[in-house]
Formats: sequence, C-alpha cells, structure tokens
Amino acid sequence: MSRPMPRTLPRPLHARLDDATVEPVPLRVSDGTELALHRVYRVDDDRPAVLLLHGHTASADMFVLPETRNLVEALLDAGYEPWLLDWRGSCRLPYNEDGTTYTFDDVALYDIPEAVSLVRARIGTRRLFVVAHCLGALSLSMSMAAGLVPGLAGVVAQGVFMTPRVTVPTRFRMHLSVELMRKRIHRIPVDFRKAGFRSKYTPLFALASLGADCPDPTCQMLHNSAWSIGASLFVHDNLHPRTHDRLADLFGTVPLCVLPHLRRIELAHTVVRWNLSDHRYRALPENALDNADRIDCPVLLLSGSENRLWPDANRLCHDVLKARQPQLDVRYVEVPGYGHVDPIIGRGAALDVFGHIIDFLDERR
Repeated sequence: MSRPMPRTLPRPLHARLDDATVEPVPLRVSDGTELALHRVYRVDDDRPAVLLLHGHTASADMFVLPETRNLVEALLDAGYEPWLLDWRGSCRLPYNEDGTTYTFDDVALYDIPEAVSLVRARIGTRRLFVVAHCLGALSLSMSMAAGLVPGLAGVVAQGVFMTPRVTVPTRFRMHLSVELMRKRIHRIPVDFRKAGFRSKYTPLFALASLGADCPDPTCQMLHNSAWSIGASLFVHDNLHPRTHDRLADLFGTVPLCVLPHLRRIELAHTVVRWNLSDHRYRALPENALDNADRIDCPVLLLSGSENRLWPDANRLCHDVLKARQPQLDVRYVEVPGYGHVDPIIGRGAALDVFGHIIDFLDERR
C-alpha cells in the first residue's frame, strides 16, 4: 500500500531555453504527493498545449537537453506550448531513494489525471495533446482505459504503451534474479560515484560491465544492463558526448518496490491494476486492454527499430488494438536505427524522430 509523500522541493530543471519562459506550476495530488510541473512558453497566446511525460527514473530534463535540439524547442518552433510533468518516478524528486513506496496505479490514478486537469484549468478551451515515454506512456494507457483523461486531442506513446513485452533473458532476470536481489537491496542505482566501490551494489556494476564496449559504469548499467534486467536503453552512437557524460543526471535509482507490479504487467502482456483490494483504486480497470474502447482520441505508437527494452511492443499494440478496437485511430511508426530512449534524447532525434511527432500533432490541431 502506498503512503502519502511529504512536501519536497525538486532538483532544478536542467534546461537551456533562453528565448522562452519557464513557469513552475505547483502541483500536489490527492494522496498528498508533491510533483513538479512546468509550463514553457514564448508568447502568451492560444497555442495548443502538449503535456510531456518522462519514463521511470528519468525526468523532464530528457525533453530539454541543452546540448542538442530538444523536443521542447521543436514544439515551441512548431507553435505549441509544452508542459513538463515530473511524476513521482522522476529522478528530480526524492521518492525513488527515500524509501517511499508506490506503484504505477498511483501514477495512473493521481499523477497523470490531476496534471491533465490542472493544465486544462489553465489553458481553457485550447486543445491538449500528450507525448509520453516508456512507463509514463504505460501509466497513461491505464488512465485512458479508466476514462480519467477524456477529450485529449491526441496521444504519442514512445517505446511502449498498452502491450509491454520483453525478451526471454530479460524476463528471466526480471522475475527471478531481481526478485532474489530484493532480499538484500531495496533499490538499484546507476551512478557508480555515489554507490562507491566497496558497496553492496558493486556486483551489479560488475555484471553490467561484462562485454561492455564503453568504460563508463553508468553507461554500462543503462546500455548493457538496464538496471540489471539485461536490456538496453539506447543505441550508444546515437548519444551526444555531453548527453553520455550526463547519464547519471538524466536517469536515477530504480526502487524495487515497483518491481512486483511491473512483473504482473509483464506476465499479463498488458497494463493491469496492482491494488485489487484497495477501494481507493477502484476507478482503475483490472485490465487496461479490456477497456481500450474508452480511448477517445487518436494515438501514435512510436518506437525505435532497435528498442531492446520493449522489443516490438508498440508494433504489437498497434496490431492488437486494430484487431480488437477497429474504430480507434491508431497508427504505428518505427524509426530505423534507434533504441528505446534515444528517439527522445538522441543527438539526431530532431531530424529523425521529432518530425513524426509534430506531423501527428499538426494533423489534429
């Protein structure tokens, strides 16, 4: 069971947006959790709004990388008003490291719907889109299946959405190896400098280094291991050198409290509710895919061809939704040569990926 989270200040947003105004917007959701929300704008006009949702242990920083042309800049130039949500799994917030427990039910029930409600209260009748990455997109799919975020103009789900799937080796590690680790540790860090050489995490970094081409321990943990589950987050050559050097800032510690829910989701091959007996979560369906008919907006499913975390998950999602819910406006785009997270943070993403996102939004603005 999750418990209320105390008021806290997020780590400052790491952004280079000299020609735009970044406005912090206070957001405390119904279970008492303090989140971080930012509005980014150049002129206070009637632009459509786009809410950006990061992946687990990442943060809104992934959308405002100063060393590359980032997604927020691309959206501003295309005539949109970006809103950046740091939900409770953000590394800019303390919850992944302070012992707080939560599941993705909390994200789907509280964080996303209440952020959407707040943005709508600010933008009035303007159109609102959502662009979501990884477990931000997965949690969004549950919110949509529950009918908690109706009336969106469109959704872009990058990496995974409603039908997660992993490779056999990753499944083995997720269900057995990491479960055994939970007896000794409660979280898995990515920053070797903070973990230290003589720590209980040293064997995890040693395992991640096996067969790695890059000498950086943080890169090994993310690119060669994905927090010890044997997956990979990106194509190494797609990262700008400065992005590579900042990986320990862009991604944070994984709290193992989320693992049981994630395992249940992976076994079901769809997003399922964890809190089945807690009446607070009764608004969420037990199975998101069985309630996909409640999706009431167009959806673009996006993925890199080299996605080694959720391989072919969004292709599968497209095929399943088209077969089971033919009335839905769902399309799938695969970007050649990209992995899981580099479609957002890659140095060439502005040329190779962002156009697909903006074209989809432009069709519906």
